[in-house]
Amino acid sequence: MNLFVPGRLCLFGEHSDWAAEYSQINSKIEPGYAIVVGTNQGIYANVAAKAHLEFRTVNHRQVLKLAMKQGQLLKIAQEGNFYSYVAGVAYQALVRYRVGGLTIDNYRMDLPLKKGLSSSAAICVLVARAFNRLYNLGLTIAEEMELAYRGERTTGSQCGRLDQACAYGSQPILMAFDGDRYKITPLTVVENLYLIIVDLAGSKNTPKILAQLNQCYPVAQNTFQAGVQHYLGKVNASLVRQAVLALQQGAAEIGTLMKQAQAEFDRYLIPACDELNAPILHQLLNHAPLQTYIFGGKGVGSQGDGTAQLIARDRHSREQAIDLIRRDFPQMKCYRLNLPKTAHCLN
Repeated sequence: MNLFVPGRLCLFGEHSDWAAEYSQINSKIEPGYAIVVGTNQGIYANVAAKAHLEFRTVNHRQVLKLAMKQGQLLKIAQEGNFYSYVAGVAYQALVRYRVGGLTIDNYRMDLPLKKGLSSSAAICVLVARAFNRLYNLGLTIAEEMELAYRGERTTGSQCGRLDQACAYGSQPILMAFDGDRYKITPLTVVENLYLIIVDLAGSKNTPKILAQLNQCYPVAQNTFQAGVQHYLGKVNASLVRQAVLALQQGAAEIGTLMKQAQAEFDRYLIPACDELNAPILHQLLNHAPLQTYIFGGKGVGSQGDGTAQLIARDRHSREQAIDLIRRDFPQMKCYRLNLPKTAHCLN
């Protein structure tokens, strides 16, 4: 069968998923909240059942081919390369469900890698979904997410549960995190929204960002660490609550909240991690000619100089914004993201 799994864009609430897990150690840690949606770009693959595990992709010449044996799968999973995600999910599927193997031909990938759009999680969800459907496991989307999450964590990744929300595709969802538990609520969009995902063509060190921010937990040792906990707790919860309502009000309100979220993020998190200074991100967000065409914008994923998200005033303004970015920042690459309005409003 043919499968497609998109990337994941976190509109609001980055880092709040893993931060909320620390409430299991420190009861004063607040729950986390995030609004997430799938991208228009993703990973395409033909999949079939097979005795062994085989994975080939357009981006790598090497083909992964392994026996479905726990030791071999775990060894590759822990090597920390692109194929580790495939082996990690296969390992978890074998341990949990005693499945056979898979052949996966990833014939197309238009999702940018290592840009905060959960490309690794998309690979994990793709493999989990292939096992689920080919072996009739009967897993729900949430259970596919769990299998993908366990597979990614097997690689040594410090990912939270936010990334695997790409399993829900283009449906915007609210995720609430409390300890190791999470809840998903589908959200309503009142009008068509036109976003731009901008590859900043910079660099960022996601492991460093996660490591330095994790040092602020479970108990804050100074004012900087207390600030990180305050932002990822109470401040973020307030912003996400407002953003849920803004999705029912329109693009202007969402843009205003994006600018506010970025300002608060910078205020509280930059002192704890110099990687978050992100000069390229801020140069784009503050570029004066761009403001004519957008309502606002912010960083993506773990933030840093990886990727930005902008919300355009309308479809035509988005094209003008893209043309301007291509002219003034020729090294950057733009991707379109459409969020269609939904049929019914939440109560």
